[in-house]
Amino acid sequence: MKKVIGFFKKELMLVVSLAAAVVSLFITKPSAALLKDIDWRTLGILLMMLCVLEGFKQESILSPLVALGARLRRMSTLTLFLVFGVFFSSMFVTNDVSLIIFVPITILIFRRGNKEKYILPVLTLENIAAIRGSLLMPFGSPQNIFLFGQADVSAGHFMLHMLPLCAMSAVLLVVFILILYRKDPSEAIEPAGTERPSKENAPRRAAYLIAFAAVVYTVVSRTRYWYVILFAVLTAVAITDIKIFKKVDLVLLLTFLCFFIFSSSVTANEKIAAFLGRAVAGREYWWSIGLSQLISNVPSTIVLYPFSKNFAALIYGADTAGLCSLIGSLASVINYRIYVREYPGQGLKFIKVFTLISWAFFLLVVIPGLLLSRWPFF
Repeated sequence: MKKVIGFFKKELMLVVSLAAAVVSLFITKPSAALLKDIDWRTLGILLMMLCVLEGFKQESILSPLVALGARLRRMSTLTLFLVFGVFFSSMFVTNDVSLIIFVPITILIFRRGNKEKYILPVLTLENIAAIRGSLLMPFGSPQNIFLFGQADVSAGHFMLHMLPLCAMSAVLLVVFILILYRKDPSEAIEPAGTERPSKENAPRRAAYLIAFAAVVYTVVSRTRYWYVILFAVLTAVAITDIKIFKKVDLVLLLTFLCFFIFSSSVTANEKIAAFLGRAVAGREYWWSIGLSQLISNVPSTIVLYPFSKNFAALIYGADTAGLCSLIGSLASVINYRIYVREYPGQGLKFIKVFTLISWAFFLLVVIPGLLLSRWPFF
């Protein structure tokens, strides 16, 4: 029983997603069409990224970033560097990838600097930065990629409509960081030693960097041949170091898969589809935020799009939903998973801090987002 309870605490998101997938089997009978509707491309990209980033970790490829952060002697300055590193990188490599890059670095630097008490609030601010920074670009998040593909607008037009929320979020992040260190704005952090990659492993590092470039290309180009790149990247990783596959977080992949199964089942059910057709139009903003708390913002965006008339309200809601709960954004699930792998048994503590800070941010941006949703996207 203790082992079961321990598993539930450690893999809380998997338990929730698995329960949702099981429920969905009673909503819509499993079929080949249901499996086809699952976003296998997103799952494939995530698998590639997890493998490549594990290789980065193994070969200390990210040590220059650690070294750059380690040179910063003030906690406030260091936190600004890390949080806005996530904020701006998420615009180009998607929010989930930016968290995969920066969260391990944050934990490493704060551990070595004996500032672990700040890890949870800073990781939460990084999570917010990933969600709010990525909303600016058409390829900043999976839901943006999907909706941009449906909209007949230019990238510049898209960015113009997303800029006000993005800029306001940047200002609020600075305010939150200043509040975090309000007692001692000049609080120092101990120098953190850094590892230097061995020159002997240069071919391995080059292989992982090339693989990473291939993954970024897959995301940005929206290529339909993603499965070819998936095969090539996995083959390269296997040749470089097959042991990497043992360290990949397959639980995270299973969590994503369960959520997508639930989303596909809901969309395929005629009665639910008819209900959504009547209920969603004119209320896209709140529906997007609310439904995302059950199945996350990516699946909810796919579910709600066919029934939406206000494009701006749908995308603003989807890009705000991740501030309410871990389930609201799959990027938040990634953040959670990385943390509990480093701190087993601390999942509930993470959720408590995450919810407190994220809700404070949510309450400040939710009404401006609603008002902006009246600005016609087309």
